[in-house]
Amino acid sequence: MSQRFSNAIRSLRPTVLLAGIVLAVTVLSSAGLFSQAEDRPKADAKPKTERFFELRTYVANEGKMNDLHKRFRDHTNRLFEKHGMTLVGYWTPTDGPEAANTLVYMLAYPSREAREKSWKAFLDDPEWKAVHKESHKNGPLVGKVTSQFLKPTDYSPIK
Repeated sequence: MSQRFSNAIRSLRPTVLLAGIVLAVTVLSSAGLFSQAEDRPKADAKPKTERFFELRTYVANEGKMNDLHKRFRDHTNRLFEKHGMTLVGYWTPTDGPEAANTLVYMLAYPSREAREKSWKAFLDDPEWKAVHKESHKNGPLVGKVTSQFLKPTDYSPIK
């Protein structure tokens, strides 16, 4: 930067300098140089399609929770994705009588029909059958499964 330009900048009043900076940022931002706003959906934009969600809760049998986590970590998640299921998230409760042996997770699908097709393919997958059989060699991992189907509200940030 030249000495003359530096001196000129220093001589400007702070409010004039701030206005110039704001103007420059506004121009550069509108030109897309600071962000890729055109790639982000607008807050009020409707998604092209709404997904179909499933919230599943597994209560592991006594002493089997670590094995259940291992099966999901090492096999199940990959097989879910292979068969078109979207992994939304996995959680364990922090409180309550079943907190130590409960796994809650959410999957998403393009539609209810896609969900049925994905689960059928998953359950028929030879790799899943082998993994499931191996994980049950010392008894079943899960004692109770609940499943709840969900659709997003119009104000949900996840669709």
